[in-house]
Amino acid sequence: MGNEIPSDHFNLEDLKLFDAQLERETSIMSQWFSQRRFAHEQRMFGYELEAWLIDENSLPSPVNEQFLKMLNHPLVVPELASFNIELNSLPQHLSGNVFSDMQHNLDHICNLCRRQAQLLGSDMVAIGILPTVRKTDLSLQNMSNSPRYRALNEQVLRLRQGRPLHINIKGDELLRMQHDDVMLEAAATSFQLHLQVPLNQATRYYNAAIILSGPMVAATGNAPFLFGKRLWEETRIPLFEQAVSVGGHGQRIDVEGDLKRVFFGTGYAKDSLMECFQENFEHFPAILPVLFDDPPEKLAHLRMHNGTIWRWNRPLVGFDEQGEPHLRIEHRVISAGPSVVDIVANAALFAGAVKSLIGQPQPPEFDLIFNHARHNFYQAARLGLAADLHWFGDKQMNAQALLLEQIIPLARSGLEQLDINSRDIRYYLAIIEQRVKSGQTGTNWQQRYAASHRYDMQALTAAYAKLQQSGKPVHEWPI
Repeated sequence: MGNEIPSDHFNLEDLKLFDAQLERETSIMSQWFSQRRFAHEQRMFGYELEAWLIDENSLPSPVNEQFLKMLNHPLVVPELASFNIELNSLPQHLSGNVFSDMQHNLDHICNLCRRQAQLLGSDMVAIGILPTVRKTDLSLQNMSNSPRYRALNEQVLRLRQGRPLHINIKGDELLRMQHDDVMLEAAATSFQLHLQVPLNQATRYYNAAIILSGPMVAATGNAPFLFGKRLWEETRIPLFEQAVSVGGHGQRIDVEGDLKRVFFGTGYAKDSLMECFQENFEHFPAILPVLFDDPPEKLAHLRMHNGTIWRWNRPLVGFDEQGEPHLRIEHRVISAGPSVVDIVANAALFAGAVKSLIGQPQPPEFDLIFNHARHNFYQAARLGLAADLHWFGDKQMNAQALLLEQIIPLARSGLEQLDINSRDIRYYLAIIEQRVKSGQTGTNWQQRYAASHRYDMQALTAAYAKLQQSGKPVHEWPI
């Protein structure tokens, strides 16, 4: 989805030709799995961080086109809304000082972005949902100037036969509304981790990422408010799921009978990640039927199609500089923010815990059924650290206890196996531990600050941005 496309209009002939190419490339991909064509483990690691541009009143500032032109940085690109941007990393080897290097690099690029934004009378902030975003901000007038996004909107509405999208989120308060386009998606901003995985362990990594999704959401929540209402601890999750709901013939159907393009998955991978790509082909109609001139072995149509199906843990196929294909897992469950050091600590928690889980003699998916992993994810999104989660051996544990007693020790062991600098292991996992012990996630800080300031969302956003720029981890933020 990150690549630009030549047109934002398609016809039935485009769809037929795209489907034919997709079928051919899905067959090629299946052969590659049979032939074990994919690159061996390189321990490569990367991320995408979505962020907001805000004005002097802490409201969305729709200036990303001018901002990006002036910044002119290859790793900073547009997002769906003209007040959103995305910061990308170069792939890093997952060993040694990778996390302290990641903090240094992310601090540097964030500072560059803030300075450039300030020249436009704006600022940059990373947060799961901006507390000040209004329904009127999420209009086509504020869509980024890109054929890709115009086409996405047109095709989603085509599949919905013009029916508006419905949002129904019940938390402490209830939000029910309808919206005429896909711009609601722009309100949900994430920190997405990419982990290159070897073919012989790819299903184990994918399933382990699914297992960790609930605990990761509980530890990293940062999106309690939408349009001034107190909703889920991680409202970004139901918002994104409902913002791109389309008609279709899929296995995951929402309450309106529409196909869910954003979903937790239909099960663990059994034999290979090819199962996900086969499911894409069989159950999801194309949204962006872009026709490419690339040879079929570049899998351009398959990769475009996969980019419009947003599993919370998504398998990806990419190519290295020599043209060799490799597999990645994209872990999409973590909110953007609260601070750079928190973001890096979240990455370390996931990387270490997933490494530990795939190294266990008994595959952990045998000890936690998929429905329990899915239940954990949505419970954690609703209730955060207060959620009761299923765990191995038919246990049920409070999320806070599970993180402290099981997940953090797993992460420590996994990071040691990856030969991560011991000082970095202690430093970043201590941040997670103190956040979980104190209960002060980004969500908890926002809730407490809002309650003590009469739910003034502008004051909340201004204070959040200032504390984010202080560099302190969120568990140290004052109210």
